[in-house]
Amino acid sequence: MKRTEKKRKDIIDAAIDEFREQGFLGATTTSIAKKANVSSRTLYNHFESKDALFEAISEIMIERNSSMEPVPYDPDRDFVEQLKDALWRYVEVITEKTAIGLNRMVMSELIRDLDRSRQFFNESETHDYPIKRLISEAMDAGELRKADPDFATNQLLVLVKGFFFWPEFFLGENATSKDVLNDCVAMFMAHYKRGK
Repeated sequence: MKRTEKKRKDIIDAAIDEFREQGFLGATTTSIAKKANVSSRTLYNHFESKDALFEAISEIMIERNSSMEPVPYDPDRDFVEQLKDALWRYVEVITEKTAIGLNRMVMSELIRDLDRSRQFFNESETHDYPIKRLISEAMDAGELRKADPDFATNQLLVLVKGFFFWPEFFLGENATSKDVLNDCVAMFMAHYKRGK
Protein backbone atom coordinates (compact mmCIF):
# COMPACT_ATOMS: atom_id res chain seq x y z
CA MET A 1 0.00 0.00 0.00
CA LYS A 2 1.40 3.42 -0.97
CA ARG A 3 1.94 6.00 1.73
CA THR A 4 -0.88 8.25 0.45
CA GLU A 5 -3.26 5.25 0.33
CA LYS A 6 -2.30 4.33 3.90
CA LYS A 7 -2.94 7.89 5.08
CA ARG A 8 -6.32 7.90 3.35
CA LYS A 9 -7.21 4.58 5.02
CA ASP A 10 -6.01 5.88 8.41
CA ILE A 11 -8.19 8.97 8.00
CA ILE A 12 -11.24 6.88 7.09
CA ASP A 13 -10.66 4.49 10.03
CA ALA A 14 -10.26 7.47 12.39
CA ALA A 15 -13.42 9.08 10.99
CA ILE A 16 -15.40 5.88 11.52
CA ASP A 17 -14.28 5.82 15.16
CA GLU A 18 -14.99 9.52 15.65
CA PHE A 19 -18.45 9.35 14.02
CA ARG A 20 -19.29 6.27 16.08
CA GLU A 21 -18.19 7.93 19.34
CA GLN A 22 -19.40 11.51 18.77
CA GLY A 23 -22.06 11.20 16.09
CA PHE A 24 -21.76 13.17 12.87
CA LEU A 25 -22.62 16.54 14.43
CA GLY A 26 -20.22 16.11 17.36
CA ALA A 27 -17.31 14.83 15.26
CA THR A 28 -14.62 17.30 14.21
CA THR A 29 -12.05 17.09 11.45
CA THR A 30 -9.42 18.23 13.96
CA SER A 31 -10.13 15.23 16.17
CA ILE A 32 -10.23 12.89 13.16
CA ALA A 33 -6.84 14.18 11.96
CA LYS A 34 -5.38 13.70 15.46
CA LYS A 35 -6.68 10.13 15.68
CA ALA A 36 -5.26 9.40 12.21
CA ASN A 37 -1.87 10.94 13.15
CA VAL A 38 -2.03 13.34 10.22
CA SER A 39 -2.21 17.11 9.94
CA SER A 40 -5.52 18.83 9.21
CA ARG A 41 -4.00 19.90 5.91
CA THR A 42 -3.34 16.25 4.98
CA LEU A 43 -6.90 15.35 5.89
CA TYR A 44 -8.26 18.14 3.67
CA ASN A 45 -5.98 17.04 0.82
CA HIS A 46 -7.87 13.71 0.85
CA PHE A 47 -11.35 14.92 1.89
CA GLU A 48 -12.58 18.47 1.38
CA SER A 49 -15.03 18.30 4.31
CA LYS A 50 -16.57 16.18 7.02
CA ASP A 51 -19.47 15.56 4.62
CA ALA A 52 -17.07 14.19 1.99
CA LEU A 53 -15.62 11.84 4.61
CA PHE A 54 -19.09 10.62 5.56
CA GLU A 55 -19.95 10.03 1.89
CA ALA A 56 -16.74 8.02 1.42
CA ILE A 57 -17.61 5.88 4.45
CA SER A 58 -21.18 5.38 3.19
CA GLU A 59 -19.80 4.19 -0.17
CA ILE A 60 -17.48 1.75 1.62
CA MET A 61 -20.48 0.40 3.53
CA ILE A 62 -22.51 -0.07 0.34
CA GLU A 63 -19.55 -1.80 -1.32
CA ARG A 64 -19.00 -4.10 1.67
CA ASN A 65 -22.68 -5.04 1.70
CA SER A 66 -22.37 -5.76 -2.04
CA SER A 67 -19.02 -7.59 -1.77
CA MET A 68 -20.56 -11.00 -2.36
CA GLU A 69 -20.33 -12.04 -6.01
CA PRO A 70 -23.64 -12.37 -7.90
CA VAL A 71 -24.90 -15.94 -7.59
CA PRO A 72 -25.67 -17.71 -10.90
CA TYR A 73 -28.43 -20.30 -11.24
CA ASP A 74 -27.23 -23.89 -11.69
CA PRO A 75 -29.89 -26.00 -13.48
CA ASP A 76 -28.16 -29.19 -12.28
CA ARG A 77 -28.66 -28.38 -8.58
CA ASP A 78 -31.81 -28.19 -6.48
CA PHE A 79 -32.90 -24.55 -6.60
CA VAL A 80 -34.01 -24.38 -2.95
CA GLU A 81 -30.59 -25.62 -1.80
CA GLN A 82 -28.89 -23.07 -4.06
CA LEU A 83 -31.04 -20.33 -2.58
CA LYS A 84 -30.33 -21.37 1.02
CA ASP A 85 -26.58 -21.56 0.37
CA ALA A 86 -26.60 -18.11 -1.23
CA LEU A 87 -28.66 -16.63 1.60
CA TRP A 88 -26.31 -18.01 4.25
CA ARG A 89 -23.35 -16.43 2.46
CA TYR A 90 -25.28 -13.15 2.27
CA VAL A 91 -26.10 -13.27 5.99
CA GLU A 92 -22.41 -13.83 6.77
CA VAL A 93 -21.46 -10.75 4.72
CA ILE A 94 -24.03 -8.37 6.24
CA THR A 95 -23.56 -9.54 9.85
CA GLU A 96 -19.75 -9.49 9.82
CA LYS A 97 -18.52 -7.33 12.74
CA THR A 98 -17.00 -4.51 10.66
CA ALA A 99 -20.06 -4.39 8.38
CA ILE A 100 -22.39 -4.11 11.40
CA GLY A 101 -20.23 -1.32 12.87
CA LEU A 102 -20.30 0.63 9.60
CA ASN A 103 -24.06 0.15 9.30
CA ARG A 104 -24.65 1.42 12.84
CA MET A 105 -22.51 4.49 12.28
CA VAL A 106 -24.05 5.39 8.91
CA MET A 107 -27.66 4.58 9.83
CA SER A 108 -27.59 6.78 12.92
CA GLU A 109 -26.77 9.77 10.71
CA LEU A 110 -29.31 8.80 8.04
CA ILE A 111 -32.05 8.77 10.67
CA ARG A 112 -31.09 12.32 11.64
CA ASP A 113 -30.68 13.78 8.14
CA LEU A 114 -33.47 13.07 5.65
CA ASP A 115 -31.64 14.61 2.67
CA ARG A 116 -28.53 12.53 3.36
CA SER A 117 -30.78 9.48 3.75
CA ARG A 118 -32.37 10.06 0.34
CA GLN A 119 -28.94 10.48 -1.26
CA PHE A 120 -27.69 7.28 0.38
CA PHE A 121 -30.67 5.20 -0.74
CA ASN A 122 -30.47 6.59 -4.28
CA GLU A 123 -26.83 5.47 -4.38
CA SER A 124 -27.54 2.05 -2.85
CA GLU A 125 -30.29 1.39 -5.43
CA THR A 126 -27.62 1.35 -8.15
CA HIS A 127 -26.10 -1.78 -6.56
CA ASP A 128 -27.82 -5.11 -7.22
CA TYR A 129 -28.24 -7.65 -4.45
CA PRO A 130 -26.07 -10.71 -5.23
CA ILE A 131 -29.10 -13.01 -4.85
CA LYS A 132 -30.96 -11.18 -7.63
CA ARG A 133 -29.07 -12.98 -10.40
CA LEU A 134 -30.00 -16.39 -8.96
CA ILE A 135 -33.68 -15.45 -8.70
CA SER A 136 -33.77 -13.78 -12.13
CA GLU A 137 -32.11 -16.74 -13.88
CA ALA A 138 -34.38 -19.21 -12.04
CA MET A 139 -37.36 -17.25 -13.36
CA ASP A 140 -35.92 -17.37 -16.89
CA ALA A 141 -35.39 -21.14 -16.53
CA GLY A 142 -38.99 -21.69 -15.40
CA GLU A 143 -38.00 -22.76 -11.87
CA LEU A 144 -39.90 -19.76 -10.49
CA ARG A 145 -42.90 -18.01 -11.99
CA LYS A 146 -42.16 -14.86 -13.96
CA ALA A 147 -42.20 -11.70 -11.85
CA ASP A 148 -40.06 -8.63 -11.20
CA PRO A 149 -36.76 -10.11 -9.92
CA ASP A 150 -35.85 -6.90 -8.06
CA PHE A 151 -39.13 -6.93 -6.16
CA ALA A 152 -38.97 -10.67 -5.46
CA THR A 153 -35.37 -10.42 -4.22
CA ASN A 154 -36.25 -7.50 -1.98
CA GLN A 155 -39.21 -9.38 -0.50
CA LEU A 156 -37.02 -12.35 0.40
CA LEU A 157 -34.18 -10.27 1.81
CA VAL A 158 -36.52 -8.19 3.96
CA LEU A 159 -37.63 -11.45 5.58
CA VAL A 160 -34.09 -12.71 6.05
CA LYS A 161 -32.74 -9.40 7.37
CA GLY A 162 -35.64 -9.18 9.83
CA PHE A 163 -34.42 -12.34 11.53
CA PHE A 164 -30.66 -12.30 10.97
CA PHE A 165 -29.45 -8.70 10.44
CA TRP A 166 -31.62 -6.48 12.64
CA PRO A 167 -31.18 -8.46 15.89
CA GLU A 168 -27.41 -8.28 15.35
CA PHE A 169 -27.61 -4.58 14.47
CA PHE A 170 -29.73 -3.52 17.45
CA LEU A 171 -28.80 -6.07 20.12
CA GLY A 172 -25.32 -7.24 19.15
CA GLU A 173 -26.54 -10.81 19.26
CA ASN A 174 -28.69 -13.20 17.33
CA ALA A 175 -30.46 -16.11 18.95
CA THR A 176 -32.52 -16.83 15.82
CA SER A 177 -32.61 -20.52 15.00
CA LYS A 178 -31.06 -21.46 11.66
CA ASP A 179 -34.34 -23.22 10.85
CA VAL A 180 -35.92 -19.79 10.43
CA LEU A 181 -34.03 -19.35 7.15
CA ASN A 182 -35.75 -22.50 5.88
CA ASP A 183 -39.11 -20.92 6.77
CA CYS A 184 -38.19 -17.70 4.92
CA VAL A 185 -37.30 -19.72 1.82
CA ALA A 186 -40.48 -21.82 2.15
CA MET A 187 -42.61 -18.64 2.28
CA PHE A 188 -40.81 -17.27 -0.77
CA MET A 189 -41.26 -20.53 -2.69
CA ALA A 190 -44.95 -20.75 -1.75
CA HIS A 191 -45.47 -17.45 -3.53
CA TYR A 192 -43.04 -17.72 -6.45
CA LYS A 193 -42.85 -21.40 -7.33
CA ARG A 194 -43.87 -22.05 -10.93
CA GLY A 195 -47.53 -22.96 -11.30
CA LYS A 196 -48.87 -20.34 -8.86
